[in-house]
Amino acid sequence: MRDAAGERGKAAMDTATNLLIVSDDFSLYETIKKAPVGVDFNVYFSQTNDDYLAVVRDHGIRVVLADSGESPAGALVILKKLKKFDALIDVLVGGSELGTEAVQDIIRAGATDVIARPYKGDILQDILRRISRKRTLRRETYELEKKLERKYVFQGLISRNPYMLEVFGLIENIAKYFTTVLITGETGTGKEVVARAIHSLSPLKDRPLVVCDCAAIPENLFESELFGYKKGAFTGADKDKRGLFEEADGGIIFLDEIAEVPVAVQAKLLRVLESRQFRPLGANDNTSVEVRIVAATNRNLADRVRAGEFREDLLHRLNKVAIELSPLRERPEDIPLLTRHFLQTAGKRFGKSLRGVSREVQKLFLKYNWPGNVRELANVLESAVMLCKKEFIDVANLPKYLRDFIPPEGALAFAGRDHLSTLEDLEKEYIAYLLKVTKGNLRQTAKILGISRTTLYNKIAKYKIPH
Repeated sequence: MRDAAGERGKAAMDTATNLLIVSDDFSLYETIKKAPVGVDFNVYFSQTNDDYLAVVRDHGIRVVLADSGESPAGALVILKKLKKFDALIDVLVGGSELGTEAVQDIIRAGATDVIARPYKGDILQDILRRISRKRTLRRETYELEKKLERKYVFQGLISRNPYMLEVFGLIENIAKYFTTVLITGETGTGKEVVARAIHSLSPLKDRPLVVCDCAAIPENLFESELFGYKKGAFTGADKDKRGLFEEADGGIIFLDEIAEVPVAVQAKLLRVLESRQFRPLGANDNTSVEVRIVAATNRNLADRVRAGEFREDLLHRLNKVAIELSPLRERPEDIPLLTRHFLQTAGKRFGKSLRGVSREVQKLFLKYNWPGNVRELANVLESAVMLCKKEFIDVANLPKYLRDFIPPEGALAFAGRDHLSTLEDLEKEYIAYLLKVTKGNLRQTAKILGISRTTLYNKIAKYKIPH
């Protein structure tokens, strides 16, 4: 049931101004409607045996007064159902027979406040206004966080890490003038995103960006894929085929996993870099192209050169501008930003509105090593959003390997040692390890350790840890 004065004409109001009374006493609804509370709030009513959850859902109710009458147990059932439906909803529990033990049970179950009958209008109004102010502050804080997050979003890349912010500046500076760029970094750090950012910021943004995954091309097809062929060049070549370099003419070609290019093809690739010309298979003449090249690899090309698997002169040609991307484990301050971003992305994709991840998930994410980097985090959250039936991602929604994850500071991290370490030795080494991972960020290190910065300062001084 809904009061006529609170109809959809007021739908534009903040949903915190919608108050639902769940009670078997309809006179309670009439009393509150006539009280000053009725001026500030749209008041709705539902009996305890009705589907009050449907009223909450249909009218965006954020505040509920659950009246227990003379049955605290009944109010507790209503409270638990409401909190299961929406963990962030504010529930006031009222009644005339609420003893100390019942009040403790109700507060533990998540009630915002407990009110004794008879309800005094001024007290109820003060509580409701306090809830409204709290929600307004929460919303303003959220908007401020979003505004700050936008500072750390750059062309599809998200980071607040000082080194990565320098990378953002480097990308912006070289995009207009580069001829070749080499992007290095572990799998999943975002090398293709960087390539697309360079293209987007370059004078060639309206020209093609051709992506070539070198790891996906069979060795015997490399030359024809990159440079094309003429009709009759080999059995089955029944027509001319343009190669990827010709398709990229006037634009940019992105050679991902460049280390996988066979040495025999590397010589031809070097010639393109030097002369902007190549000869398709079966052709008599060279083809000229004007192409800028962005290459990427997760391998150490210097090691490949020493092993005779990569041409040194080609490496020098590609390495005119080098961009190295940090692994996620070295920038833990980015994990909360990336988590919110991927939650929103996956939420939109699957039609779900999630509010975040649980505290346990936050801690796990900060301690996990993320060998698959940003891509792994994105995949984990996409899977978790699909499985999640609540408003917060919990550990139970994560893949099994993460649920079973044992943080590296545990005893297993030292199982391979040939001596036993004291507790102080282990603490000193772990603090030093975290300072290295966080690049000396004391606030982040203290957060991961679960101690105050003052305590961390004292431990650093005690153990004489350089930072």
